[in-house]
Amino acid sequence: MAEKILEIKNLTKKYGSQTILDGIDLSIDKGEVVVVVGPSGCGKSTLLRCINSLEDIDAGEIVHDGHKIGMVFQSYELFPHLSVLDNITLAPIKVQKRDKAEVKKQALELLKRVGLLDKADSYPRQLSGGQKQRVAIVRALCVEPEILLFDEVTAALDPEMVREVLDVMLDLAKQGRTMIIVTHEMQFAKAVADRVIFLDGGHIVEEGKPKEFFENPKTERAKKFLDVFSFDDYLKDGEGI
Repeated sequence: MAEKILEIKNLTKKYGSQTILDGIDLSIDKGEVVVVVGPSGCGKSTLLRCINSLEDIDAGEIVHDGHKIGMVFQSYELFPHLSVLDNITLAPIKVQKRDKAEVKKQALELLKRVGLLDKADSYPRQLSGGQKQRVAIVRALCVEPEILLFDEVTAALDPEMVREVLDVMLDLAKQGRTMIIVTHEMQFAKAVADRVIFLDGGHIVEEGKPKEFFENPKTERAKKFLDVFSFDDYLKDGEGI
């Protein structure tokens, strides 16, 4: 039986009189990759921010039994005055109070894994967008989270840089990482997801296996949403990126 690592019960979030999330119920199993898709403004990013306690909630409950959560943002959020290595090691050393030598060793191993070992002493201004986002992923990994959240991490990237970031995320999925991914990259969503959640108007309108969702959506709203994307290039016997 799968082990539940996160459970969301009747989650409600409002900004003033506007309800952004309206009674969301969702559970995530250990090692599961859940991709959240939906139109702009439907509450996808707010959902992640609530899970990571970056936003207060108005009602409901988020239960993760003390499991550490790491988050990667669209805008990188790297400190410009710190080197790549210092950006990565700051939280583990200062917040988690871990051994400096041990954290540095882990950070360098992770940088090597994503092809950025030679950038350890560089500063964010010296990196491309794709490199910055890979550093942000390494920073999240270095705090040793049980759950990883990704919020539109390719949205600010030039098209040629998107692939290098998605490849890192695909590799994390193959390692069995528990991930919740908000994305507009439909091809990537189909390739990486164990389950797809379609959010609209603050509600979960539909959810299911990626092949089922993308090829045979059950609701008219999901069909209309998917009509704006072309899947001709990859809907071939489960092939992904």
